[in-house]
Amino acid sequence: MDQAPRSPSPDTPSQRPRQLKPLSSTQVMFAVILAVGLMLAVNFSSRIVADRSLTDVQETVLKEIDVLKQQNDDLQKRLEYVKSDAYVEAWAHSEGKMVRDGEMLVFPVPSTYATPMPIVSTGGVPVQTTLPRPENWQVWWALFFDAPPPDF
Repeated sequence: MDQAPRSPSPDTPSQRPRQLKPLSSTQVMFAVILAVGLMLAVNFSSRIVADRSLTDVQETVLKEIDVLKQQNDDLQKRLEYVKSDAYVEAWAHSEGKMVRDGEMLVFPVPSTYATPMPIVSTGGVPVQTTLPRPENWQVWWALFFDAPPPDF
């Protein structure tokens, strides 16, 4: 009695091919709705992010506009002042070095050259000796560096 080895029957669960159940129309509709909802959520979130950045840009631009309006107002006031007689008079006295009748223009001299001159008496008549007048470059040197000029 030779018996050939038996192969397992195809009815056992390990040998039975797995069959896919067909999708119902409800499952298909649910998948479509889920896909559309996911696409809408991604689209809306990107729009929200874009709107936030646009809002930030808008706030920055509005602040800059406010600053520029304030600068414009200041410049308009400055222009009105510059066109006035008060500005012309202030400029004439400060930068124009102009004086009115009866006024005297005074230039400050550095302290190194403002020393009093010694008075020498010669036979009863006091005579003031004069110091040599410094060169222009020496005066400017003393004004800029607040020190006597070097000896060359």
